[in-house]
Amino acid sequence: MQKLLSFLLLFLGLNCSAQEPAKNILAGADRIPVYLPLLKGRSVGIFANQTSLVGNTHLVDTLRKLGVNIKVIFGPEHGFRGTADAGEKVGNYTDPQTGIPVISLYGSKRKPTAEDVKEVDLLIFDIQDIGVRFYTFISSLQEFMEAAFELGKPLMILDRPNPNGHYVDGPVLDMKYKSFVGMQPVPVVYGLTIAEYAFMIAGEKWLSEKANAKYAYYKTAQNSVDTPFHFQVIKCANYTHKSQYVLPVRPSPNLPNIQSIYLYPSTCFFEGTVLSEGRGTDRPFQVFGHPSLPADLYSFTPKPNEGAKSSKWYGQRCYGWRLDGTPEEVRTEVDNQVQLKWLLEAYRLFPQKDSFFIIPKSGNMEQSFFNKLAGNNELWQQVKAGTPEAAIRKSWEPRLGEYKTIRKKYLLYEDFE
Repeated sequence: MQKLLSFLLLFLGLNCSAQEPAKNILAGADRIPVYLPLLKGRSVGIFANQTSLVGNTHLVDTLRKLGVNIKVIFGPEHGFRGTADAGEKVGNYTDPQTGIPVISLYGSKRKPTAEDVKEVDLLIFDIQDIGVRFYTFISSLQEFMEAAFELGKPLMILDRPNPNGHYVDGPVLDMKYKSFVGMQPVPVVYGLTIAEYAFMIAGEKWLSEKANAKYAYYKTAQNSVDTPFHFQVIKCANYTHKSQYVLPVRPSPNLPNIQSIYLYPSTCFFEGTVLSEGRGTDRPFQVFGHPSLPADLYSFTPKPNEGAKSSKWYGQRCYGWRLDGTPEEVRTEVDNQVQLKWLLEAYRLFPQKDSFFIIPKSGNMEQSFFNKLAGNNELWQQVKAGTPEAAIRKSWEPRLGEYKTIRKKYLLYEDFE
C-alpha cells in the first residue's frame, strides 16, 4: 500500500478470523419470490435511487415487468437517478424512462403527503445505505417511515447489506445538534443494516409521536389473521455483520468505490473545515488538503464534475494527503475505528488555525456544520487543544456503551462480536 505522505500511519491490523468473504449474499430486493405475492393486485409507491437493483436491473423496471402497478417514485438526496450534487435540491418530474411521476423528498419537503399517496396501497423503501450517521439516507428512511405510519400505509423495507456493518464507533449524537445529517442518538458508525436501523428507531420510540402510537398499534394488530401487514422487512440472505460486502454500484456520486466508503466515516469531518475533502477529483474522501498546507505534501487540483459541480478550492492546487490501496488494505487501515489521526495531523500542520473550522455566519461555533457532523460541541475543541486521539476516544466510551446495548436488541443477523 502506498503510504500516506508526511506522517506515519499506525497499523494495528484487523482480526482476520472475524471477517467473512461475501458468499452469495442476496439483498432483500433479490428475493422476489418472497415478496412479490404481497405486491400483486396492489398499487405501489417506491422510495428508490440508482442503488435499487435486482441483479443488474433497477427494481422499478423489474417490478413493472412482473406486472406490479407502480404509481409513484420517491427520490432521496442526489435524486432518483443518483446524479445530483450533495445537498442539491431536486424538484419533482416525470421519469423519462418509465413515465412514472417522481417526487423529491430532498428539496421543499422530506415526507410524502396524503395527496402523494392517495392512490397507493403499499409503500416500499429500497435504498443502499453505508452505515454512517451523517449519510442522509437513514434520515430519509425515518421521515418515510413516519409518513407511512401516520398515513396508515403499509410499509415494506427491502434490506441491503451494510458495507460498514462490521463495527461500531465514533461519538454518539447529542440531540442538541440534531439535523438532517444526524437525527438520532447514534454513533458515527452504528453497525446496523437499514432494516435493523428501522426496527431500532421504531422500537425505541424515536419517531414522531403519532408514528410511535401507530407503530405500537400495528404490532398488536399483526397478531390478528384478519389484519394485513403494516410494517414488514424482507431480509438479506447469507449476510452477517462479519461479511465483507462490496457494493455493486456507487451509492452516491462522491463515493465511487469501497475504499471511499470505508474512509468516509473518518474523512467526512473535513466537510466541516476549510480543507477540500476531495470533491471534484476522482478520489473524493480519499484525498484531502488545502492550498496553504506544506507544498511537499501530495498535491491535487479539484475541478467541477458531475455530482460535484461546486465545492471548495476548485481550480486551485491543494496540498495534503492521498489514501491509496486495495479494499483490503484500506479496510485494515481504518481498523474498525473512526480514525481521527488525519484530522489531528491536518490541524497540526495548518498555518491559520483560527480559520481551520468553518465558522457559521452567526459566529457561534456551536451552530457549525462540523458540530452537526461530530454530533457534539466537544470534538472541535479537543482538536484545537491538541487532545491525544486516545483521550478523545475515551470521552466517547460511556455513551457508546449505552448505544451498543440498545443496538443488540434489533439485530436481524449474526453479529461481528
